[in-house]
Amino acid sequence: MNKNLARLRRARKTRARIASQAKPRLCVFRSGRHIYAQVIDDSQGKVLAQASTVEGELRASMGRGADVAAAATIGQRVAAKALAVGVKEVAFDRSGYRYHGRVRALADAAREGGLSF
Repeated sequence: MNKNLARLRRARKTRARIASQAKPRLCVFRSGRHIYAQVIDDSQGKVLAQASTVEGELRASMGRGADVAAAATIGQRVAAKALAVGVKEVAFDRSGYRYHGRVRALADAAREGGLSF
């Protein structure tokens, strides 16, 4: 089993536990160059808020989209967008990634931004 399949297997188990909580989930995806975060309401099948380092205004201001500082910025932005929509409590879906580095920075910044999980 390669690394990506193992990560996806871990993500499936986590999402099964999150589904029983009946609250939106903050889903994180990281690539080698960027990091993405979405607040998803699985009961409606809708994305309520999203932020990523691919966005034009952020891309110009950030030198690199794949570092801890960029992840913290994305965490703050997704928290602000979620609060604007009325979402205050989410379940954190780390998508099978370790809670370390960029994933942790995004989660901490989202908590500081007002989301609780």
